[in-house]
Amino acid sequence: MSTRAVVRQAVGDDAEAVSAVRRAVYPYKAMSPAATRHMITVQTPEERFLPLVAERDGAIVAWGAAGLNLWTSEPGQSHLTIYVHPDHRKQGIGSELAARLHQHLTEVGAVRAKTFVHPDGLEFARNLGYDGTRQLHFSGLELTSLPAQPPTPDGIELVAYDSVDPRVHFEADTAAGLDEPSDTPMDAVPYDQWLEEIWNSPSLDKALSVGAMAGDEMVAFTSVETDGDRMWSGFTGTIPAYRGKGLSKLVKSVALRRAKAAGITSAYTSNDDENSPMLAINNWLGYRRVQTELCLLRTVDN
Repeated sequence: MSTRAVVRQAVGDDAEAVSAVRRAVYPYKAMSPAATRHMITVQTPEERFLPLVAERDGAIVAWGAAGLNLWTSEPGQSHLTIYVHPDHRKQGIGSELAARLHQHLTEVGAVRAKTFVHPDGLEFARNLGYDGTRQLHFSGLELTSLPAQPPTPDGIELVAYDSVDPRVHFEADTAAGLDEPSDTPMDAVPYDQWLEEIWNSPSLDKALSVGAMAGDEMVAFTSVETDGDRMWSGFTGTIPAYRGKGLSKLVKSVALRRAKAAGITSAYTSNDDENSPMLAINNWLGYRRVQTELCLLRTVDN
């Protein structure tokens, strides 16, 4: 008989095992062990990030994490993530992680928590006080054949991230993200924190990520994260003044071609139901839906 699971705070050396559990739960997401270690160990103190793992018989079988969202002007916003290996569900592990994490959010002054769940986890989440707001669709693409690459407009130069100053990408990233479908505006992103958590993350493949430059300004981009032979589209966007010119379609098409040439065989991405322009681009590229997740919110009791 298996022993009861023990919940403890995660450390960097848990990254390999956490990454394996994550892949078992989310085969359509790509996060390497190096990126997982970075997530556990590189945080801003003000975020009050608490990473937890559950161990059973010496093996990590679940992950939980929660912290404050410092990238918005709305105070008290927070995020919570829990996932349990399929072989260890319905044994109280998720409930124990949730209790620990909600208590932590109460202690650090959170007002509202956001989480994402599979449809089969909706009842569990609702029993914890969460309610639904939006749907997020995940799609996959095998890089065997791609549609013809769109032409590059006059005045636009395509570059890899490793050839640009990070501040240039930061300006484009934050401008394009202001009107992304969300329950909380991402309108207060600190550059130093973005640099450490996003730009310096081992998951960001700067050689495969593509930006469209108009002079010295990055006007469209697609960020590529890799894990072995898989890739994840972290964020694709165009700044408002350059929308309607097909630039997001162009940079994503170029990035997929470069990824295929580099030995990547599978690509994955996600889209909010409301983001019809990006859904159309991904459909044109050949992405096909593999999973749906629900974005849920809960008031945090203080």
